[in-house]
Amino acid sequence: MADSGNLTPPGNPPGKKKEISMEARLLLAFVLMGGVLFITQYFNKPKPPAGRKPSAPVAAKQVQAQSPAPIPAAPPSGTPAPAKTARKATPPSVATIAAPDEQAFTIETSLYKIVFSNRGAVVKSWKLKAYKDSAGQLVELVNQATGAAALLPFSYSFPRQKPAVDLNQALFVARQSATGIEFEYSGGSVTARKTFRFQPDSYLSAFRSDVTQGGGPLPHLVTWQGGFGDFSVQNAFGSQHTVYYDASDSKLEVKDAKAAKNGPVNASGTFSFAGIEDNYFAAVFLPPDNGATELVTSSHKISIQPDPKEAAKEELFVGAAVGGSADNQFSLFVGPKDLDLLKRINPKLTQIVDFGWFAFLARPLFLALNWVNDHIVHNYGWSIVLVTVVINLLLLPLRMSSMKSMKKMQLLQPQIAAINEKYKGLGMRDPRKAEQNQEVMALYKKNGVNPMGGCMPMLLQLPFFIAFYKVLSVAIEMRGANWLWVTDLSQPEHLPIRILPVAMIASQFIQQKMTPPAGGDPAQQKMMMFMPLVLGFMFYGVSSGLVLYWFTGNLVGIAQQWLFNRTAHPAVTAPAVTSKKKGAKK
Repeated sequence: MADSGNLTPPGNPPGKKKEISMEARLLLAFVLMGGVLFITQYFNKPKPPAGRKPSAPVAAKQVQAQSPAPIPAAPPSGTPAPAKTARKATPPSVATIAAPDEQAFTIETSLYKIVFSNRGAVVKSWKLKAYKDSAGQLVELVNQATGAAALLPFSYSFPRQKPAVDLNQALFVARQSATGIEFEYSGGSVTARKTFRFQPDSYLSAFRSDVTQGGGPLPHLVTWQGGFGDFSVQNAFGSQHTVYYDASDSKLEVKDAKAAKNGPVNASGTFSFAGIEDNYFAAVFLPPDNGATELVTSSHKISIQPDPKEAAKEELFVGAAVGGSADNQFSLFVGPKDLDLLKRINPKLTQIVDFGWFAFLARPLFLALNWVNDHIVHNYGWSIVLVTVVINLLLLPLRMSSMKSMKKMQLLQPQIAAINEKYKGLGMRDPRKAEQNQEVMALYKKNGVNPMGGCMPMLLQLPFFIAFYKVLSVAIEMRGANWLWVTDLSQPEHLPIRILPVAMIASQFIQQKMTPPAGGDPAQQKMMMFMPLVLGFMFYGVSSGLVLYWFTGNLVGIAQQWLFNRTAHPAVTAPAVTSKKKGAKK
């Protein structure tokens, strides 16, 4: 195992530009589609229309960790690494303490199973018993790829002064007990210890690591490199980050592997916690009393082969190194990002569940889904269906107003066609083009028509769409939740042909055909009919729960449109206008 002492460079390299987030991509796509709906009516010359065409709760919720007991290893001082401890400084010449060979040790509780190696006193495997991966196995939080063998969690990193012995290759003597395990090594002038103390029914444990050389303290960090979390999901490396919460300015910072692509990125301060995470799980160190802590974000290229039929490829995985003292003492949380659980441990920890831009909608939506699941249907798929129906009913007045506006625009097409004929052949820069637009807007205003009416149904769904996306992406309760043939609502369907996206495209076509066209030009209408295909392409690779939300909204929209088409008869006050060619007899 290579020494990790080169994690901290003299300075931080300039960061690269961030990629556009999923929320930004979705927002851009909807804005572009809305622009097509709104703008095309001004650039097409429509002709007068000839006539009208007519379960049981998921496993993630079954395990509730108890409120953690106080960690005896945490010191009362405000720093995570006091300069003086109960242990006496090691004299320059000490007796050798080392194991004869490499050994594995297993710690198992009701919540997890951990495998340690005494070579470097590292963790080789950390499995959570309450959660399964996409293959139905216990979730493994340690990267098991061959290329990650030299990056095992809790390895040492010495950013300032390296010891005379490579402690990541040293064979520690292990002393295992009913509550944990302690590793100790002494050779030459170097002494090192790592201690883990666990609780039987809690994801919270105590960790301590101290190193001395020549009787003096040797500052160091402990690492979790090679990525973290559920490696069975698609693009697992893209959802993994380092994270810390700076208590001095109440700010959460998150960095991915690309932030450290050109070299490690350092951060230090009075942190409430610091560590590594993916969408649903976290491993964070909590210093006592928000003590001074360092966090180094690194990146490592690791060869992986998600599909046996495809060739292995290198991907960039994030790594974290935490500590900075010669005697690092932390409370350690390794487990699910369950809001109730995190709040009991430390209210600041709930910050790692990121609901994104639309948190003001996503949080209430998350609570509503949980309430419906717990009290009514006991299945998150049906909870999404019911909550979607309620949302659409609450938005019904706005939707009805939009439908009326579109109906009026349909009936106004002969007059708009006459206006377009009047200004036929004008270029976009012609000053008279403004007069044409003014006449069209005056016609709309006179008849109480909102030209953005056709975009409203889609725009109204956009915030809820993004909120559902974030809930499904970060709420541990949604992970592994099933519905009918769907095995995991937080992931795309595991079928050769995904049924929900296909059904969504079909429902979108039906709704499009039932909706009164804003323009009468056949070419424009054909172009608009491609919209369902565009949406289908967008939705084919997203989570099943998100597709279920949109599909349910389409079904409700079809019912509302059918009712409206049978009952609504809007009147148009302006008379039809017939354009006259120049030179025609009066």
